[in-house]
Amino acid sequence: MIYTCTLNPSIDYVASVEDFKEGELNRTKSAHIYPGGKGINVSRVLKRLGIESTALGYTGGFTGAFIKDFLTNEEILHDFIDVSEVTRINVKLKAQQETEINGQGPLITEKEQNSLFQKLDEMNRGDILVLAGSIPPSISDNFYAHITEKCNQKGIKAVIDTSGEALRKTFKHKPFLIKPNHHELGDLFQVTIESKEDAIIYGKKLLKEGVQHVIVSMAGEGALFISKDDVLFANVPVGSVKNSVGAGDSVVAGFLSQFIQESEIRAAFQYGVAAGSATAFSEDLCTKKQVEILQKQILIEELPNFGEELI
Repeated sequence: MIYTCTLNPSIDYVASVEDFKEGELNRTKSAHIYPGGKGINVSRVLKRLGIESTALGYTGGFTGAFIKDFLTNEEILHDFIDVSEVTRINVKLKAQQETEINGQGPLITEKEQNSLFQKLDEMNRGDILVLAGSIPPSISDNFYAHITEKCNQKGIKAVIDTSGEALRKTFKHKPFLIKPNHHELGDLFQVTIESKEDAIIYGKKLLKEGVQHVIVSMAGEGALFISKDDVLFANVPVGSVKNSVGAGDSVVAGFLSQFIQESEIRAAFQYGVAAGSATAFSEDLCTKKQVEILQKQILIEELPNFGEELI
C-alpha cells in the first residue's frame, strides 16, 4: 500500500488575472479551488493513474473539511488527524508572472504528532510512505527524520520530497527515494549545479550519505535517476509549460505507480518524467491518457556511472 503524508495541506485558490496591477482593484478572468499539498497531489495523480493510496496528515476547520470532501468525491482514501485550528489557504496568482502567497498552517500539538506515529505502527513491511512538502512551524525539522528512521526499522520504503535541513536529516536513515530539483541539490551542498555531470557527482554524494535512489529534475534540460547501480538520463518531451504546481509531485506519483507494478527502474523513471511533463503542460494535474502520449517521446539514456571518486 502507498501512503502519502502532508503535514501542512492547504486549499489552493488559483486565480488568473489578465492584466494585474499592484495596488489597484483587479478582477479574475478565472478562478479554481483545489486541495493543496505535495502529498495530496501525489495521491490525486496516483488515483488518475489507477493506483490506490491513502492520504495522511493534519486537517482542521472548514478548509480541512473541504479537502476531505474533495478527496472523497475523487474516491481517494484518507485518514487525516483533526486539529483545532483551520487548514491554511494558499493563493496562486497567474498574471504576467506567477505569484504565490502561502499561509503558515495550524499549530500541531505533541499529542497530534504522536497520533501520526501511531498510524505508522499500523503499516506493514513493503508499504511505501511518501513524506512531501513543508513542515509546519510548530513541528521540529527532525520530524521527517524520526518518521524515516521508523520506516527503516519496519521495512517501509520512505520517499522524501522536501528541502533543507528537514531533508538532510533523513539521509542517515536510508530513505528509499528523494527528488530534489537541481537548485535544491545545489543548496544541500552550497554549490551551483550547472550540468548533468555536476548533478551526478552530488547525487552520488547523497548515496554515500545513505539515500538509496535520487531523481534530480533539471527543468527544461531533462531529469536524472541516480542509484548505486544506475545513472539514467531522460529528455523532456515537447510541449508548452502552463502549470508549475504539482509537476514534481507527478514525477513521484508516476515513478511509484510503475515501480510497485513492475519494480523495473527504467520504466518507472520514464513514466515518472512523462507524468511530471504532462502536469506541466496542463492547467491541472495530469491524466493517464496524457502521460501515455508523452511517454513515447521520452528516451532513457544510460550514462557513465562515475562520481564517487570525485567527491
